[in-house]
Amino acid sequence: MTGGPVGVALVGAGAISDAYLRNLTTFPDVRVLGVADLDVARAREKASAHGVPVSGDVDTVLAVPEVEIVVNLTIPAAHAAVATAALRAGKHVYGEKPLTLSPEEGEKLLAEAAERGLRIGNAPDTFLGAGLQSAQRALASGMIGAPVAANAVMQSPGPESWHPNPEFLFQHGAGPLFDIGPYYLTALVAMLGPVGKVAATARQARPFRVIGSGPKGGTRFAVEVPTHVMALLDFAGGAGASATFSFDSPANVTTIEIIGTEGSLSLPDPNTFGGPLKVRAAGDEDWRDLPVEGTSVGRGLGVLDMARALRGDVPHRASGTLALHVLETMTAIAGSAEHGEFRHLSTTVRAPEPLPAGWSPEEATLH
Repeated sequence: MTGGPVGVALVGAGAISDAYLRNLTTFPDVRVLGVADLDVARAREKASAHGVPVSGDVDTVLAVPEVEIVVNLTIPAAHAAVATAALRAGKHVYGEKPLTLSPEEGEKLLAEAAERGLRIGNAPDTFLGAGLQSAQRALASGMIGAPVAANAVMQSPGPESWHPNPEFLFQHGAGPLFDIGPYYLTALVAMLGPVGKVAATARQARPFRVIGSGPKGGTRFAVEVPTHVMALLDFAGGAGASATFSFDSPANVTTIEIIGTEGSLSLPDPNTFGGPLKVRAAGDEDWRDLPVEGTSVGRGLGVLDMARALRGDVPHRASGTLALHVLETMTAIAGSAEHGEFRHLSTTVRAPEPLPAGWSPEEATLH
């Protein structure tokens, strides 16, 4: 394919697919051509609801020649296998987080993509939203001076009260660290650059949880991972950060503060695409709001940026390299908590370039 909108297909028709389908089917620079799922009836239902022409199993959508990017929305345990199958069918891949279950799997995936001349992209793409893009610009402008440290906190009761199938969120490859951590860690890497080393501790509040809603309400299931993780991060550029990821709190707390030599930035929830964004300079009595500029349309921005970058032969921002670095950071945090030692990272990444002013998902740029 040499020009025009980029054909995409979704693999995985679970809860998150609706958000992707709502947005991707409205972006003029992409065409959603297929939806696949192990449950082909569910794939057919989602495809029909969003006007997508092809549905069925994975092989069905991989066989569509106009599909250039496969959006992999399967559960974490299936990420590597589905992505590999898509690469071997000649497709670029944009996946949900985490990239794979382990950095070793991730490295193999990126190596195979490079060998085949294909791209890997990966969620989260929330850092492309107006809130975090505005924060990135404010930090780059020197508004708070040189960054010194950051505090990041995500605390909640856990998703089992509202999610109809929450079991996988408490299995290997998920938990608060691997399920929610990517939003916070990707935002921090976008602001502060790559992580150099980490240290952590972790706890599990209880070995079982109970599904609180839906057809399986009242069902008890086992918890396989820590549900409260506390980490220290040293960034290669000199800043440090503390981060807490918890499914054990009765309250919802979502915050990132970046402390600089001349003030602090209070970032929006990195699991969202908008504001608010606040700044407080040394000597100020209170925080003040900063303007938030950009798009907050939601999930799918990373796919769109990848599609446009593919046509323009330039790097895309929500890259496999970024996702691999975040995956290794999370794996190092888990390993440090288990073994009680600092863990040094072997991967690195350049912080993604901010989106250009006026970047709009609604504008048709590919002809």
